[in-house]
Amino acid sequence: MAYLTLKAAAYFSPSINSSSETYLPFSPSKLLKLPPFWPWEKVKVGPLSVSPMGFGTWAWGNQLLWGYQESMDNELQQTFNLAVDNGINLFDTADSYGTGRLNGKSEKLLGKFIREYQGQKRLQKDIVIATKFAAYPWRLTPGQFLNACNASIDRMQIEQIGIGQLHWSTANYAPLQEKALWDGLVAMHDKGLVRAVGVSNYGPKQLVKIYDYLKTRGVPLCTAQVQFSLLSVGEDQLEIKNICDSLGIRLIAYSPLGLGMLTGKYTPSNLPRGPRAFLFRQILPGLDPLLSSLEKIAQKRSKTIPQVAINWCICKGTIPIPGVKTVKQAEENLGALGWRLSSQELLQLEYAARESPQKMIQNIFQTR
Repeated sequence: MAYLTLKAAAYFSPSINSSSETYLPFSPSKLLKLPPFWPWEKVKVGPLSVSPMGFGTWAWGNQLLWGYQESMDNELQQTFNLAVDNGINLFDTADSYGTGRLNGKSEKLLGKFIREYQGQKRLQKDIVIATKFAAYPWRLTPGQFLNACNASIDRMQIEQIGIGQLHWSTANYAPLQEKALWDGLVAMHDKGLVRAVGVSNYGPKQLVKIYDYLKTRGVPLCTAQVQFSLLSVGEDQLEIKNICDSLGIRLIAYSPLGLGMLTGKYTPSNLPRGPRAFLFRQILPGLDPLLSSLEKIAQKRSKTIPQVAINWCICKGTIPIPGVKTVKQAEENLGALGWRLSSQELLQLEYAARESPQKMIQNIFQTR
């Protein structure tokens, strides 16, 4: 008998991996796969509704760290298409992404890929762009920060940004600049340039301060983006998560795979090219307990190590945004959706993380 999977809620989803497919007895010979998650599993972010996982675009245009070349653009478009076809509608970028002459390239590519997407118009319309505006030292007034938002809109050739985020706080080195940036967020929200407002790399104390300030201006703080993974979770990250939960802020977890260290693909004798190799050389030798635990659970679940690591972030109530630059990476990351680790498995992974002596270094801009 041939088998046909149920096509639900108008989602069509190419094959992700055999472990996530569900088949129902039916007659035609074509195979349609179930979506990796159901529409009701979407996450509310202020006025927006987003997929339980987004994709990050830091690598798009970054030659120094990620080896970007313009010859990759065709596969990047295919990667984007695959994600959207499978219900992913949250894409994170920044006006500072892209090195040298390619500064802003990530935003330009994202806008181009949205325009050239050939799938369902409904899926195209639902895409939420979350971009971050750098706290450059020359952005000293609310008007200058507002101009940065308009520049991003022009680069992406869109009418409105989904989530406008302050990329980092200046509290550690230029506290007088901070309020002007906050007022810039208020202005872009009030003018309708962004649908929601968020921050990135804010520690617990500064997060509460900006939340309170924006509240007095009638602007809800909808998201807080921090480095959050089994490799980086610590007291600050857990405190930030608790604050987010208490204030109704969604935590977006960037680097959920620790720049690739939680993929299981690298060893001290097999390091990535570029600057990451220096960091990996110092941290990987101490990750045996964590990587071993990830591998055991992955084998038991018929999943991969990255899928387990990303699923942990989802189970902790965050929206992970793993980076993607190939179709293969997108397919693998999508396999993190549609299932949940058990409470025992979560405890097992967190114990293994504590037993691993090395941790990911924190972003230099993260405040207290």
